[in-house]
Amino acid sequence: MNNALPIGTLVDSVDGSPATLDPTRFNRHTFWCGQSGSGKTYALGVVLEQLLLRTRLPLLVMDPNADFVRLGEVRDDVDAEVAKQLAEIRPRVFRPGSEGDDRLSVKFVDLNLRSRAAVLRLDPLKDPEEYNVLLHLEKAYGPATFDRATLLQRLTEAKDPGLRRLLMRLENLGVLDWDVWAWGGGSTQTVIDERQRATVLDLGGFKNPDESKVAALGILDHLWAHRESRRPVLIVIDEAHNLCPADPLLPVEVALTERIVQIAAEGRKYGLWLLLSTQRPSKIHPNALSQCDNLGLMKMTSPRDLDELGQYFGYAPHELLARSATFAQGQALFAGGFIKAPAVVQVAQRLTEEGGSDVRVPL
Repeated sequence: MNNALPIGTLVDSVDGSPATLDPTRFNRHTFWCGQSGSGKTYALGVVLEQLLLRTRLPLLVMDPNADFVRLGEVRDDVDAEVAKQLAEIRPRVFRPGSEGDDRLSVKFVDLNLRSRAAVLRLDPLKDPEEYNVLLHLEKAYGPATFDRATLLQRLTEAKDPGLRRLLMRLENLGVLDWDVWAWGGGSTQTVIDERQRATVLDLGGFKNPDESKVAALGILDHLWAHRESRRPVLIVIDEAHNLCPADPLLPVEVALTERIVQIAAEGRKYGLWLLLSTQRPSKIHPNALSQCDNLGLMKMTSPRDLDELGQYFGYAPHELLARSATFAQGQALFAGGFIKAPAVVQVAQRLTEEGGSDVRVPL
């Protein structure tokens, strides 16, 4: 396979034969797993670099710890030709609080109704009057209403008790002061439509933890709303348990988890492909995990987690799953459609700089 992705060497080969992945099989969902300290994020970066170099598949990385924000910064020791190729594919990074077009933001009006209600913690049966106001708000006042100043003015001057209660809810939750809203300006949602080679969303810089979930929800809602365009994109969700937990509690968590599960179940035929990365399989919603046809497993010592992986990923031999408890840092088991046969791999060095870092112990 000429465009195979070189990711390292086969641990069990006598001569350290190269290990490769089939890029065409990333049109299936992938689960990437490894406990803390296994090298999970570093190794994932190796695969993403090769996808950038050897395919035209657009990458959308949801990055809660700024681990991939330097994906465009090539290391000094990289071959000059490879460095040139990577430099030409410089990822676009969106951050909270950034100036201009690189600010990570979404528009409230671009969320679907269910997601808007989730942001405001509105239930159509328990809060029927406020929910009904939300249902007709844009229709009554037009999109211009969702300029912050205009919306506040209209709600403040309103005589309707439902509108007044909605204003009180907005103020009590502090939603109007969130940095995630684009209001009248451009939003990251529309930039995603351009399908740039690599887009990184730095989700970790918001003041309110709900904002990162709303940002992710806004992007995924937008992708789903435009799914009929069938324009492929690999959606990489690092620390996926934060966005698709096994037991979502808050309404925004529920809406976000349901959207990811829906993409996992139905997104493949529209070119919406997931790569979910986390430390433990038990943290991910089972309806998303069960849809993954590729597995990348790094060191995992928990018997419960290994047993769960065996149940979901029958194509991964039990003896190799068990062996993961002894993996050295940077070693991984790859199984599923993107590799010819299950194999243990020593992952190669990164070509670009790794973002994020552990906090050092002061000595």
